[in-house]
Amino acid sequence: MAEQYRTGSPAANASGFLPINGDSPRVLILGSFPGIQSLRHCEYYGNPQNHFWKIMDALFAIDHRLPYHERIKYLTMHHIALWDVVQTCTRKGSADDEIRKPVFNDISGFLTAHPTVRLIVLNGTTAGRYFHRMNLALNIENHILPSTSPANTRYTLAEKVTVWKIVRSDSEKEK
Repeated sequence: MAEQYRTGSPAANASGFLPINGDSPRVLILGSFPGIQSLRHCEYYGNPQNHFWKIMDALFAIDHRLPYHERIKYLTMHHIALWDVVQTCTRKGSADDEIRKPVFNDISGFLTAHPTVRLIVLNGTTAGRYFHRMNLALNIENHILPSTSPANTRYTLAEKVTVWKIVRSDSEKEK
């Protein structure tokens, strides 16, 4: 984690997280880049106001109040991997529209190492825009879903759960 995020400097250089995956992920969920609270906690979707873990609770009964390592364990048991499109960037605050100088993660390399992935879910329009900007030649279905960010007030939690059900249906299918 970049020192600037701990000290609260106005524009910080930061590195994201390594991917989280089990033995045979079927769904890869890609965010844009972790927010400040996530970076501070070293956790994907570490802002308690983010709807991600509540959506996973609704879809898979992974209690969003469990310790992070247990939520991750159960998520990977459901064949879901987590990562972000952006590896490093400069950003003021947590807003995606403040991302500058993005350097992308090696999504192609991840997919080569994990050929069981058959669905890529992009958590919000920024993740989708960056992902498509990478121009990857993939034969894997991908969908941009409503962002789980607390800044996305366009959808209620219940509406997000309904749209995000694609994750459950695809993670449960046998290859």
